[in-house]
Amino acid sequence: MSSTRLPGKVMRPLLGEPMIGRQIERIRRAQLIDALVIATSTDPADDVLVEYAATLGVPVVRGPLDDVLARFTKAIEQFQPDAVVRLTADCPLTSPAVIDLVIERFLESDVDYCSNTLQATFPDGLDVEVVRPAALLAVAAGSSDAAEHEHVTLGVYRRPKEFSLVNVVGDTDLSHLRWTVDTPDDFAFVEQVYAALYPLDAHFDMDQILQLLEERPALVRTSADEVRNAALIGLDTGAMHA
Repeated sequence: MSSTRLPGKVMRPLLGEPMIGRQIERIRRAQLIDALVIATSTDPADDVLVEYAATLGVPVVRGPLDDVLARFTKAIEQFQPDAVVRLTADCPLTSPAVIDLVIERFLESDVDYCSNTLQATFPDGLDVEVVRPAALLAVAAGSSDAAEHEHVTLGVYRRPKEFSLVNVVGDTDLSHLRWTVDTPDDFAFVEQVYAALYPLDAHFDMDQILQLLEERPALVRTSADEVRNAALIGLDTGAMHA
């Protein structure tokens, strides 16, 4: 709830339902996710999010506002997963098909970390990361780097000699497209996509969004409007591509 550029964005109404609720609808259509947990902070501002999660039947783990990795370690300790799929809660256009694709590659590749972000080819907002719990626990225990505690998986993929990595690429490079929500303009774009597609098919996915943007090019948002997360600039991850 404490987003600086768009405060309270996860609870902002999107077709009458909080944005995070719309995202959870989509995540629940992924076939390879067994359980969903919201990892939020102990800040009182996030109480409303916890209350809403209860209405959806989604368990919540709470931890430090700035140490997101600590929240993940709490979730790992509580739920004992075989793998952790990290999805940020500002992506209401997330793709169930892309989530399953990345999980499938993780399972096939037998690596510590698999994502579609080390070399981005999917639209910004369709990011998926899958990581072994042991890798996250090792970083949490061994790193005092504040950035690695804030960005959760950074301490894994910046250590390619310690952890094995694989990157999933799409058939077409669509990484310039911006479908995530950080600003009011981002949210306005998502509102228009939902207004156009959701009433026709609540299960709309990436192909339908691309078709809509082809028909209505004025809607398109790209990295020219807002720079894509630049955390990987200058990092040689040594990842394999799948």
